[in-house]
Amino acid sequence: MCDNKPQGPLPYGPSITLEEARRVMDAAEAEARANGWPMVIAIVDTAGLLVMFHRMDNAQTGSVDIGPAKARTAALYKRPSKAFEDAIANGGIGLRMLSMTHVMPLEGGLPIERNGAIIGGIGVSGMSSAQDAQVARAGLAAL
Repeated sequence: MCDNKPQGPLPYGPSITLEEARRVMDAAEAEARANGWPMVIAIVDTAGLLVMFHRMDNAQTGSVDIGPAKARTAALYKRPSKAFEDAIANGGIGLRMLSMTHVMPLEGGLPIERNGAIIGGIGVSGMSSAQDAQVARAGLAAL
């Protein structure tokens, strides 16, 4: 028997541990340094609360707010922050996203998963959105 029911969003699991956050942070920061990108990198738990935060030397000060907001968006809504960027860019009904709380509609925020469950989020800010996302993906690869 084949179950063709659409898959729902992943459930929340126990929040990311400090040790896991360190591994994710170290890998993300290494990617940023390898490319010469001064970044802000934030890691949050399932409630969107900061677990770890790094502001690299020469990172733009505006990113201090944007990085954690991207991470919070990914964790609270169980999807990449780019999903909101795309919805708004498409206009029409997608513009309703602008009224949602705790949504940062810029690429660079990704949910962090362990064993098929969301355990937190990572948000990166400082360069282009695509470069921010590249650094976030490098961090996720460490888990």
